[in-house]
Amino acid sequence: MLKKLTVEDIDLKDKKVIARVDFNVPIKDGKVSDDFRIKSALPTIKFILSQGASLILMSHLGRPGGEWISEFSLRPVCDCLREMLDAPVDFAQDCTGDSVKMLAGGLEPGEVLLLENLRFYKEETKGDPEFAKELSSIADLYVNDAFGTSHRAHASVVGITEYLQPSVAGFLLKKEIEYFDNILGNPLKPFIAVLGGAKVSDKILVIENLIDRVDSILIGGGMAFTFFKAQGLEIGDSKCEEDRVEEAKRLLDIAAQKGKEILLPSDVVVADKFSEDAEYKTVPATEIPSGWMGLDIGPETAEAFSNKIRECKTMVWNGPMGVFEMKPFAKGTFAVAETASKSDCISVIGGGDSASAVRKMGIAEKFSHVSTGGGASLEMLEGKKLPGVEALTNR
Repeated sequence: MLKKLTVEDIDLKDKKVIARVDFNVPIKDGKVSDDFRIKSALPTIKFILSQGASLILMSHLGRPGGEWISEFSLRPVCDCLREMLDAPVDFAQDCTGDSVKMLAGGLEPGEVLLLENLRFYKEETKGDPEFAKELSSIADLYVNDAFGTSHRAHASVVGITEYLQPSVAGFLLKKEIEYFDNILGNPLKPFIAVLGGAKVSDKILVIENLIDRVDSILIGGGMAFTFFKAQGLEIGDSKCEEDRVEEAKRLLDIAAQKGKEILLPSDVVVADKFSEDAEYKTVPATEIPSGWMGLDIGPETAEAFSNKIRECKTMVWNGPMGVFEMKPFAKGTFAVAETASKSDCISVIGGGDSASAVRKMGIAEKFSHVSTGGGASLEMLEGKKLPGVEALTNR
């Protein structure tokens, strides 16, 4: 159980609540093109309003680098939120200053104010205490419901808790933390981890933390080729982190010593160039031709991985099996997703590209939990504590 206070633990009536949410969503042609993260915050938003509080929401969008860039404005998010909520939603054209104080001061119970992009100020990512104090000055208490940024010690995530007490968790943050805590601390066995994505360097600490906890680690994606290189295999023009080959060899040795299985692809889909219109074919992992690059796991591997998923009781998945954005190289990722969606195991997807893939397939609701935070979920899998959670008020 989360050892921090949550929105359910405090009196919200007639309070002005400022909540950090993760509305870092894709915008296309001035409209939100994927509202998953906004919908994920709705239970907390609706609960706060139902308790007779007024609500100030703050978020970042993209990486404007401390500059005012119109394409990173949260205005389209406000439009989307208005359609989802049966409540008045106003938009502030800044996140600090007199105009914001006036809008926040005029909020009545049941009303919502969305502040402009926090990252239009460099002070946000620097965790500047004066910026945090300014944000805190318009509210009575603070709610963190932004799991996706809770691994960052930013002003709106950690700094603000110095000035507002209590600082509590929203429903989404609570749900995320408890899912990861449960699968890491008390998983039903067999427990498998499916790891993919481009870089071994992103997953080294994850593998080290999971190796004593899981029964098998299934490795696909671009990171598999660094492991192949560690085994002395030819990988053609496939992606490889040369400076991580020894690290990959070390992890394979550790797994062997501990009697833990690291399952690598037995076949791969290779292409003559990194393009959707490339010539491609399936070859054994031991026979990648010179000048070709591996861009997906092959059908034999997809079936082997699927068999492991069918047998397991707990599964965590982080990272796609191939370049799923390109149709010829999406089959491996989609096969793993399809099998997992039909399994009765506890299935947790660690945000990022894996979460995008299952949403693209329209099967996200078939998993036990799809995380809203790629970076934060990786840090949880590494066994790290999140600064944004640690800063909240203890029970």
